Amino acid sequence: MSTLPFEYLAIDSTGTQRRGTAKARSKSEAYRQVAAMGLTPVSISQGRAKVRRSRRRIRGREIAQFTYQFSVLLSARISISEGLASIAAQETNPAFRDVITDIATRIEAGEQVATAMDFHRRVFGDIYVETIRAAERSGSMTKVLENLSEMLERLVETGQQVRSALMYPACVVTALSAAVTFLVGFVIPKFAAMFASRNVELPIFTRILMAVGLSIQSYWWAYLAVVVGGIFGLRTAWQRPGGRFVIDKLLHKVPYINRILIGTAISRFARVLGVSLSSGMGLIESLEMAGRGSGRPMLIADADRMVEQVRSGGRLTAVLNNCTYLSPFSKRMLSAGEESAEMPRMCAVVARHYDRETSYLTKNIGTIIEPVLIVAIAGVVLVVALAIFLPMWDMMKLIG
Repeated sequence: MSTLPFEYLAIDSTGTQRRGTAKARSKSEAYRQVAAMGLTPVSISQGRAKVRRSRRRIRGREIAQFTYQFSVLLSARISISEGLASIAAQETNPAFRDVITDIATRIEAGEQVATAMDFHRRVFGDIYVETIRAAERSGSMTKVLENLSEMLERLVETGQQVRSALMYPACVVTALSAAVTFLVGFVIPKFAAMFASRNVELPIFTRILMAVGLSIQSYWWAYLAVVVGGIFGLRTAWQRPGGRFVIDKLLHKVPYINRILIGTAISRFARVLGVSLSSGMGLIESLEMAGRGSGRPMLIADADRMVEQVRSGGRLTAVLNNCTYLSPFSKRMLSAGEESAEMPRMCAVVARHYDRETSYLTKNIGTIIEPVLIVAIAGVVLVVALAIFLPMWDMMKLIG
């Protein structure tokens, strides 16, 4: 049986306080160890086990796979600590293996599953840990783990779809920006100098781009500082609630992208709400969890308002009507779920509907963005071509 670290405060024979750490299988055994050292235990608390640091971070898909394996072990009526130990033995990520091993050790020492996972809340997240805690209280651990596994898998797939859809336009914009910077910063100034030496009057396009190019050559560090500062500023603003809300609001004004953001957020909201309710949580706790699980500041703010209204005695149907973020379809389905006392099932219906819609939108984002990119590329090429060829035509006239 594995041991756990216990931090103790004790008094020796001279009355001096002593602090230290003892490794034992349980708190009572730790008491006996401290007493055997000739000390009088005052307090003993379980410490945190050292988890190995690894360059590999723990990904969402690994947590989803772990959750599915955990649910299979529980349905097979295998001991939780033994099952977790077997999962840890075949885990390829060293950091996650240490986390699972520590959870198994704590459960073997007599802790509840949620309490053991609470030591690794940064890995699993608040929603995961609190859902497990509610499932333990309600005795529906296996079903909740299955729902959690499905939810996590779907969240990972949706995130991958969105990233894959945005990869192509991001690469095109990056390559276009690099090409334009090279042309404006190095090519056009050389042509402009050649034209000026032959007394060719430069058109407005060429003069503007030449000025920009010369400024890039002379003050490239300032441009770089602006780009880096802008990225750092956006990242800092996103980490603050107020800035994150403003950025989220601006993103929701972008056509087509706003439909993907709203669909993804409603799907997550409904899925977390259904899992939380099925695990035995109350409506208020479930709404709080669903708001945080949506990942969108605007929906989180709406969920907080719904929580306050429900806490004040409002019915969910009336509260949903005051929500500005949720779509009419999701409101009708959730209201029907409250009326029929089948909220978890209706939440699953809403989640599946918006999963399909978001999947369709992300798969077709290329067909929407492609014409915009083509027009942008054509515009940039036209401006650069005019800046080079207009003075060249004037020079040819002078030679002729």
